[in-house]
Amino acid sequence: MSKIALVTDSTAWIPKDLLDQYNITVAPQVLIWGEETLNDGVDIQPQEFYARIQTAKVMPTTSQVPIVTMQNIFAGLLDKGFDVLGIFISSKLSGTMQSAIQGREALSQGQDKIHIVDSHATAMAMGFQVLAAARAVADGASVLDAKAVAEKARDHTGVYFAVETLEFLHRGGRIGGAARLIGTALNMKPVLALVDGRVEAVERIRTKGKALDRVLELVAEKTKGQPPIRIASLHANAPEEARALLDRASKELNAAESISTEVSPVVGNHAGPGVVGLAYMFGM
Repeated sequence: MSKIALVTDSTAWIPKDLLDQYNITVAPQVLIWGEETLNDGVDIQPQEFYARIQTAKVMPTTSQVPIVTMQNIFAGLLDKGFDVLGIFISSKLSGTMQSAIQGREALSQGQDKIHIVDSHATAMAMGFQVLAAARAVADGASVLDAKAVAEKARDHTGVYFAVETLEFLHRGGRIGGAARLIGTALNMKPVLALVDGRVEAVERIRTKGKALDRVLELVAEKTKGQPPIRIASLHANAPEEARALLDRASKELNAAESISTEVSPVVGNHAGPGVVGLAYMFGM
């Protein structure tokens, strides 16, 4: 039986205990802050990022995982005898998929042992796809079978989230179909979703509390009657709201798995402080 290694990028922000349990390798996205180049989740952690952004005179920008980083990760795993399954952030949100493809092509050998999947997602909506594939591998699946599991999971996962403001998504060019809310969302809390790999507007809600109520309702609608239901809260510097939402969702949805996560600094830079959401996977 071949050895199989899972690779994802830092925007998944899968909790460390699960990364360790399934030996998942994380390729860091890049945060560029003035003259500094910081590896997402390696050189800067979420709390440090939010503390720093409050007083920053220069706002950071982001960049995809470099091709050479992908090449080095793949080469290192091949050298250890692994076949590789890489599951990465939506190609409509980042160039990381292209970096992975080019990193594979840059290898002198072993390209056929590297398999790459576009998650059409990010954060734990992608993380659940990675975990589904990793658990399949742990149960003895081949790399192609695990890839098929990830691709099936892609159709069984999603995320809804409420943001404090659309400013950050607009500034970073990741706003997608939510652009239509700009100028109409004053004092409103937009509820957004990832749809076909892009950020799309769902509704405008008057208060943050009601927006989070709606996030839970939308997840319940998507997952109804399709157990097992797995959920993950995610947040950008809003841990209390995220914990309360996860507690409610776990009970109301009778969740088979509940995971508490943050979003990575790179995702937080696009979504903005205060974002809270729920990622989910159903029927797997």
